[in-house]
Amino acid sequence: MAEITAAQVKELRERTGAGMMDCRKALDAMAGDLDKAAEKLRMDGAAKADKKAGRTAAEGVIAMAESAQGVALVEVNCETDFVAKGDDFQSLARAAAQKALDSQPANVEALSALKQGAKSLDEIRRELVAKIGENISIRRFEVVGKAAATAVYVHPGAKVVSVVTLSKGDGELAKDLAMHVAASAPRFLDTASIPKDVLDSERKVVEAQSAEQAAGKPAEIVAKMLDGKLRKFAAEITLLGQPFVKNPDETVEKLLKTKGAQVARFLRYQVGEGIEKKQIDFAAEVAAAAKG
Repeated sequence: MAEITAAQVKELRERTGAGMMDCRKALDAMAGDLDKAAEKLRMDGAAKADKKAGRTAAEGVIAMAESAQGVALVEVNCETDFVAKGDDFQSLARAAAQKALDSQPANVEALSALKQGAKSLDEIRRELVAKIGENISIRRFEVVGKAAATAVYVHPGAKVVSVVTLSKGDGELAKDLAMHVAASAPRFLDTASIPKDVLDSERKVVEAQSAEQAAGKPAEIVAKMLDGKLRKFAAEITLLGQPFVKNPDETVEKLLKTKGAQVARFLRYQVGEGIEKKQIDFAAEVAAAAKG
């Protein structure tokens, strides 16, 4: 068996980013051939990435890239907040955001296939999975074109990022609204923007919840009561209907009218939204381990 030197291990680690022990094992398996060892690590990394793909990755960051033309937001996920704060993970997220802005690919698969230097983003991701031992995924992205005024709000930790563009209005107002969007999480711009199926679903919930109150009341009174609850629901989930965070006595709609402004678009990304997180009962796990 060929003798493996520390210099070879160091060179392979620098070339691949793999752990020292993994580099040593690969060199041993390939009789000291650096190229073959690097290929083995790449193949092993791909296998590890595929194996970990089914694990829940609900932590991570929202990465942002900006140019004179637009703003790109990309959600990159991992399994723990510790990994999300690591330099390699942050570097992948920043690269994905910049590539999304520059190339505006059709979907996540197309984004992942884009090259960052000699490797694709997906190759970098897979190598990171093998190195760190957690599932990592580029989950989603969106590019927002700039308008008359555009502002981005990044909440500390980059777990929530929002973008607001105004077709009429100034940058200071756009900045205030971006902060509002981050804090209040509106789902739609106004009532007209709410899909019919969302309203229909809420109406069923309201009718079920109000059945006892409606008993014995005239139909027109019941109808007004239900409509009132639906209007309240619509106000809560629309940007224009929400109370403005810096002045809850006025709605965003009233603020915009006062300023002669108009929202063109808004976007809000929050890490892990919509992902069902596995609930871990650590006390039960410790107890089970103790019994074992």
